[in-house]
Amino acid sequence: MVNVLFVCLGNICRSPTAEGVFRKIVKKHGMSDMISIDSAGTGNWHLGNPPDQRAIEAASKRSIDISHLRARRFSSSDFLKFDYILTMDRQNLKSLRRDCPVSFDGHLGLLLDFLGENNFYDVPDPYYSDEHAFEIVLDLVFEAAENLFKHILNHHI
Repeated sequence: MVNVLFVCLGNICRSPTAEGVFRKIVKKHGMSDMISIDSAGTGNWHLGNPPDQRAIEAASKRSIDISHLRARRFSSSDFLKFDYILTMDRQNLKSLRRDCPVSFDGHLGLLLDFLGENNFYDVPDPYYSDEHAFEIVLDLVFEAAENLFKHILNHHI
């Protein structure tokens, strides 16, 4: 089993979107029993809340249901559970690197590193934007998630 965790700030926009997208990709390839997927936030503002309604609606337009997800905060025990911890931006990556135990032997990095050569580092936070920003998030996440899936197949399965 390969365990993948997506992390953003509040766990109501970008990381649940990434979780939903990656779940869809993994399910499409019949690998749900081999890859475990979750998401979390580094902040605690939205604990227990569903994703932002705009994220739910944007994902739904692409046949992805994230409405059942609930925000949770990243825990130090996540370093023990997950093989891949992928942040949506450099600020959250910096925060997790600061707390990362020396014993962590998984991959801690940016999701968009899986885009290959690109001009993006951060998945833009759509929270204070309009609905179009959620579509941009989905576009970026889809491409990176497809490449992440291929990477996991090539290196672990």
